[in-house]
Amino acid sequence: MEQHTAKGRRPRNRKVGTVVSNAMQKSVIIAVTRQMPHLLYKKYVRRTHKFMAHDEENKCRVGDKVEIEETHPLSKRKRWIVREILSRATE
Repeated sequence: MEQHTAKGRRPRNRKVGTVVSNAMQKSVIIAVTRQMPHLLYKKYVRRTHKFMAHDEENKCRVGDKVEIEETHPLSKRKRWIVREILSRATE
């Protein structure tokens, strides 16, 4: 059973990733990397997935580590919002 919040919906999914593009206005591309075992060889391999996220104040820079949270569809490809900048990129 899923736990529901006070509003009656499940907790929203959150992911941590790195900003790879901020060329758009109020939007960023986040690369989320996870490690999983290869089905045949059992060696851990990295899998990367890119998400488009909403950045209302254009604060994110390329290389920043951020936390994103799923939300209702904001556009054709945008279903995530930037919740918090965890660490800044080194210049």
